[in-house]
Amino acid sequence: MIPPAPRPRKRLGQHFLIDPNIVRKIVALAEVRPHETVLEIGPGRGVLTHPLCAAARTVIAIEKDPRLGDYLTRAVADCRNLDLRVADALEFPFESLPDRSVIVANLPYNISTPLLFRLLDARERIDRMVLMLQTEVARRLVARPGGRDYGILSVLAQYSAIPSLAFQVAASCFRPRPEVGSAVVRLVMQKERSLRVADEALFVRTVRAAFAHRRKTLLNSLRDEGLGTETVAPALARVGIAPSRRAETLALEEFAALADALSKS
Repeated sequence: MIPPAPRPRKRLGQHFLIDPNIVRKIVALAEVRPHETVLEIGPGRGVLTHPLCAAARTVIAIEKDPRLGDYLTRAVADCRNLDLRVADALEFPFESLPDRSVIVANLPYNISTPLLFRLLDARERIDRMVLMLQTEVARRLVARPGGRDYGILSVLAQYSAIPSLAFQVAASCFRPRPEVGSAVVRLVMQKERSLRVADEALFVRTVRAAFAHRRKTLLNSLRDEGLGTETVAPALARVGIAPSRRAETLALEEFAALADALSKS
């Protein structure tokens, strides 16, 4: 007999999806094939777990809450291809995933941004991701230069993947109802990227430094983050970027060109 589901814990950012129509839309968007491995982050009460197990070869589900881990052991006992792990997703070795894994997740909103950066770092193991996120974070993933949503996450996500905003999800689709808006995003990882940089670590450092002081000019922000003016100024001149511009005006290609110029300095 399946026990009653544990009550949500606010400190873990738990908001359980209860709308079966949204579940169907997420599973359809993931386009899981029978030979694929799916990683589900935050399975909660298992509403997505059952249909994912029906579609995939293997589903690895990471649940941090031990109470939900105990509940899921019994609630999804019929899913023989489920590998349930009670662990912190922020500590999961994503680089150990099988090649071309699919990520499907209703990410806890309080850790969604650091989790996204970790997933992007493991992009070589991932084929695509379908993620439920706070609307604000979803907009940052797809933002274009010049807007307030455009930032570090926008640039790094669009360097690694092709993100698209799939649909909004009403607060009434969750229990308890979240106080913020929600949206589902699909990210298809770019295995054959037309845009590559010479030094990815320097590229990431350059992007982070540029956005560290959004109100400052690009030259001053990079300088304040430890990249000397004697290095930055010639690099900006070499790629034709005015030092008075601000980070949010630079396109992905300009960040890549700047990082490559800095790597040659």
